Amino acid sequence: MRSLFKDQFTKRGIGYGLLGTLFMSIVMLIGMGTGLSPIPEPIPAAIAKGILGDAPRPLIMGFALITHFGYGAFWGADLFNWMKTKGNIWHGLGWGVMLWGIMQLIVLPLLGWGVFGSAITPKIAVVTLVLHLIYGGTLGWGLSRLAN
Repeated sequence: MRSLFKDQFTKRGIGYGLLGTLFMSIVMLIGMGTGLSPIPEPIPAAIAKGILGDAPRPLIMGFALITHFGYGAFWGADLFNWMKTKGNIWHGLGWGVMLWGIMQLIVLPLLGWGVFGSAITPKIAVVTLVLHLIYGGTLGWGLSRLAN
């Protein structure tokens, strides 16, 4: 039996998933740093706080980074293994929208932010959609490179 990480689709999916997560994280942090983003705190940090409680900030931030990038790598690998060489930019963008929907309907309500961030501001839904399109666009770009 071959190792999972020796499969070219898994490796590329992990790589593009990490890259997409990096791009979306940079845009999120720039938006928050400039005050343009309506998000009150990085969502991975809010999730980590919900799980770890009153743990020290470095532990929360480390956990948030590891889980956020791990989540991005996992879903990237999943898409690449599913599509193989048949994928394109639209598949990646659709994947990003699907993950955004999960976030809006499950994760944000669990954080107490409401469906689509409505307990804080509905602008959160738009901002997080843009971030997930950046992630999905990166995956789609990688899929189209693999198809060619």
